[in-house]
Amino acid sequence: MIGIQMYDVIFISYNEPTADKAWNKLLERCPMARRVHGVKGIHNAHVLGAKRSFTKMVWFVDADADVMEDFDFSYTVDKWDLETVHVWRSQNPVNGLIYGYGGIKLFPRHLTIQQDTSRPDMTTSLSKSFKAMKQISCTTAFNVDPFNTFKSAFRECCKLASKVIDRQKDKETEHRLDTWCTVGEDKPFGKYALQGAKLGRQYGYDNKDDVTALYKINDYEWLQEKFNGSN
Repeated sequence: MIGIQMYDVIFISYNEPTADKAWNKLLERCPMARRVHGVKGIHNAHVLGAKRSFTKMVWFVDADADVMEDFDFSYTVDKWDLETVHVWRSQNPVNGLIYGYGGIKLFPRHLTIQQDTSRPDMTTSLSKSFKAMKQISCTTAFNVDPFNTFKSAFRECCKLASKVIDRQKDKETEHRLDTWCTVGEDKPFGKYALQGAKLGRQYGYDNKDDVTALYKINDYEWLQEKFNGSN
């Protein structure tokens, strides 16, 4: 049985075509949820979301997350885990991978506000303590149009290839990269997922030691240019 929600829920959206639908669906589950929309830079959006929160831990839900009906927002952390980043798993609708990419997150509020916004990957660099949760929280429905599909695949594969994700395991990372780059062409907008994945992987390999170059993957206007140049 799902209990009472104890932590604030923040919904992060930018220009996703299905954002309003996802937001309204989330409000049915969490009527007191707050929305951060149109903030340039994923780090900045999360900082603002945390500042609008009043609880020690904060739920973050992405605009492309189709939340599972049985996901429990009443989950609470023990006092010794208040510095820990919690990430639930998500299912990828294009290639079938199930891991933390796009999953619902529970962040310490103060660490989110104080984060180093220059890091290419926010989730795994926010805290020294990280907990991967086993439950599948959502389907990450990123394949809604050509650009958003390309953008999502490019960003994720760049991070995997450059190994900026703290604590990642090489064998697991290579499997995920290979799957992103080879599986799912027959799915809706699948060819754009494969295209973005392959270009993102190469960009990650080429710039693995250049933090400034890697940070560009958080600039959606830059990603739009990459997309336009490849089509």
